Amino acid sequence: MTAILPDNMRILFISTSYPKDLKDWRGVFIRHVAGGLSRLEHVKLSIWAPPGELPPDVQSVTNISDDVWLSRLMAAGGISHLVRSGGVKAMSAPFVLLYRLRKAYERESHNDIYHINWLQCALPLPDDGKPAVITALGNDLKLLKLPLVRPLLRRVMKNRRVTICPNAEWMQAPLEAAFGDVARVRPISFGIDKCWYDIERQIDSSQPKPWLAVTRLTHDKLGPLFEWSEKIFQQTQRELHLFGPMQEQISIPSWVHYHGSASPDDLAAKWFPNACGLITLSRHAEGRPQVMLEAMASGLPIIASSMSAHASIVSHGSTGFLCESPQEYERAVERLEDPSTNRSFGHEARRWALQEFGTWDDCAGRYADIYRQLFENHSHA
Repeated sequence: MTAILPDNMRILFISTSYPKDLKDWRGVFIRHVAGGLSRLEHVKLSIWAPPGELPPDVQSVTNISDDVWLSRLMAAGGISHLVRSGGVKAMSAPFVLLYRLRKAYERESHNDIYHINWLQCALPLPDDGKPAVITALGNDLKLLKLPLVRPLLRRVMKNRRVTICPNAEWMQAPLEAAFGDVARVRPISFGIDKCWYDIERQIDSSQPKPWLAVTRLTHDKLGPLFEWSEKIFQQTQRELHLFGPMQEQISIPSWVHYHGSASPDDLAAKWFPNACGLITLSRHAEGRPQVMLEAMASGLPIIASSMSAHASIVSHGSTGFLCESPQEYERAVERLEDPSTNRSFGHEARRWALQEFGTWDDCAGRYADIYRQLFENHSHA
């Protein structure tokens, strides 16, 4: 049940990522979160983010200069990718971002609560005592290892009510260790768009058997995908279809069907209904990968590398398999190519996704509960 909020609660929603249109794959989950929040009763939502198609009744508070700079940032792959790439722009970009955010916070001082995506975006918060919801994703834990970041974040949290919301439970312990005395840490699961739950899969024993990998192409995100898959997919009736933007120089084997970036509409309409399952062998610091949730909502079993982020999603032997070796990976593929097993795992994956995550409106309801608590505590302080 969604919390009842005070009339016209003003929320300033901050993000450095946002899709430029409905076909853009980048930051799609941010658009969904904003859409869910905009449908909450009594909420007036303003957003500082790269330019894109906003939900109804949501007001952009970027200026023209912000729009130009943020568009270039998105074209460069986002702040994290830009910093990793090196060079003069990589060194200056974080400082420019913090400056622009500080100006935005000052312009929008009339808002009641800050809803900030990524810990880095909280660094320039003004000393105004206003409550803040700060989301934390996988990369944020790496950020905390940088010099001064942790003490600076503690400083901006110290004199205000703060709830840090990681999107996966495994991040709760390290965040509480870093900030538990100055902020509350409460994991909040993202939602899943209804279109994925509506997919009707076609499971049969026909050949070839398509498997999907949907990821940004970096060495860490791909992990041992090509090495472990070569024996299984090369010169066989199986097909490995790879989707995602090339963000590092990656040599793709000839037996891999690489499609570049794909829109959610393409995946939902063409690929997910006919696939055997989704594969991710990532070694990257993950939060809770949204594409895995969407696949499970679609009824797709998952084969994933054995790491904390994946173990929090995949129930080994029930909704998919966690693999630590090429041999375990091969056995997982073979087992899930049995139509009966595939169907059973897919049904359980969809049931679990609906129960645990629901829709984006369910996600917005979880945030609304935090807004209400922060607002009430702030009002009575």
